[in-house]
Amino acid sequence: MKKEYLIRQALVLVFFIVVGRGFSQTNQGGKLNENEKPNIVFIYVDDLGYGDLSCFGQKTLKTPNIDKLASKGMIFTQHYAGSSVCAPSRAAMLTGKHTGHTSVRGNSPEGQLLETNETTVADVLKSKGYVTGVVGKWGVGNDPLPDDPARNGFDHAYGYVNMWHAHNFFPEFLYRNGKKEVQAGNKTDWSYAYEKGMKEGAGVAKIKETYAIDKLRADALQFIEDNKKKPFFLYYCLNIPHTNNEAGYFTGDGMEVPNYGEFANKEWPNPEKGFATTISIIDSCVAEIDEKLAKLGIADNTIVVFVSDNGPHNEGGHTSKFFDSNGIYRGDKRDLYEGGIRVPLIVKWPAKIKPASVSNTPVATWDFLSTFADAVGAKAPKNVDGISFLPTLVGKDSQQKAHKYLYWEFYELGGRQAIRVGDWKYIKFNVRDKSKAIVEELYNIVEDPSETKNVFSANPKKAKELSNLMKTAHTEHHLISLFTPDEKEVETRFK
Repeated sequence: MKKEYLIRQALVLVFFIVVGRGFSQTNQGGKLNENEKPNIVFIYVDDLGYGDLSCFGQKTLKTPNIDKLASKGMIFTQHYAGSSVCAPSRAAMLTGKHTGHTSVRGNSPEGQLLETNETTVADVLKSKGYVTGVVGKWGVGNDPLPDDPARNGFDHAYGYVNMWHAHNFFPEFLYRNGKKEVQAGNKTDWSYAYEKGMKEGAGVAKIKETYAIDKLRADALQFIEDNKKKPFFLYYCLNIPHTNNEAGYFTGDGMEVPNYGEFANKEWPNPEKGFATTISIIDSCVAEIDEKLAKLGIADNTIVVFVSDNGPHNEGGHTSKFFDSNGIYRGDKRDLYEGGIRVPLIVKWPAKIKPASVSNTPVATWDFLSTFADAVGAKAPKNVDGISFLPTLVGKDSQQKAHKYLYWEFYELGGRQAIRVGDWKYIKFNVRDKSKAIVEELYNIVEDPSETKNVFSANPKKAKELSNLMKTAHTEHHLISLFTPDEKEVETRFK
């Protein structure tokens, strides 16, 4: 598998050498004032795997506009999500803390609410005069508090507040700055969602007229238009290629799209046609953001980030193996193997980043707060776990600080923890399920990126070293414990 890994990495480099030539002269536009603050557009997609983009090795599905974005900027081959599921990963991005410290630890109601005493990336940027907006899936709040984004630093918010509402791609309403906005013509059957205790808005659309993604796209572009003369931060959270889990339970097909477009005549199962369509939609969303910034003349000094919240899913009738969504990596969404947490990252900043760049520096979602603070001259809170990777972005690798460790914890499937230190990765299973024995695994992630050889028994000292370090990374949450199982596991109900 290491040979295949090296071949894939070589292909990525060849892609940038060939494609990058076409863009290397286009990003050196007008000179910038050193005091001019960069705009930031953070495109956050949902359940996209490492291997789902053609610039990361996808062979069947084409993503020409994302490839173009990558050719104008830098891709990271070792970027790690904050978690292997939605809510804690998003919290890690917003707060700069890993899942051992942030107030959001899981997708269950007990661990999903971002507390208002957390300092978010939006708070940090507002301190430097930024206008802040979130469009799409907030995913770290609940309907009783529809103004959650405003309580956590955002001037503008449009989309879904809780994650279960975001399962529905043809919802009856979205929230605009804390108030419901009716989505014309849509009618939802909420019975299953209510039976399972989910919040308002979740369910299966029976009448589908307004596709929410279309509304999100329009609002994101309008936010940029409205704030083109100010420094702005757009947190643009598309809830695809996630599935509608509830529709999947009922029909076996949760990949809801208006139509299959170019994939309609493919001899694929319908959920796979739907998945392919969502990848195409994401690609077109990236194109229109790029075009909007260019049209307004602000592209040179706008940081555009494209990243996924966790690894690929196997839900709603879709399987990650169909398109080889995790590439060579083992595991999927909900796993702490590489396939569940190693995801694509592309950063474009024409004024500062050399086009067609590839970085092998390990970085994590909780590094964004510190990186953006560094880029705009702000101070990150002292209690963050992230470090700035701005030096890597601007080609000053010798100045780049390294993580002492990268840490994850996960509350479902018996409870799991993982830690990476240098080339080594240690995973611990069943920390929450007292009916099962603890299982420990150790991998050399550089020699064995596919995690096929558990070398725990052969390296007891290294395993013990990482196990001890893992204990220092975790703090208990006041509502949900990693080491004490719930009376009845909620994760099977809240996915």
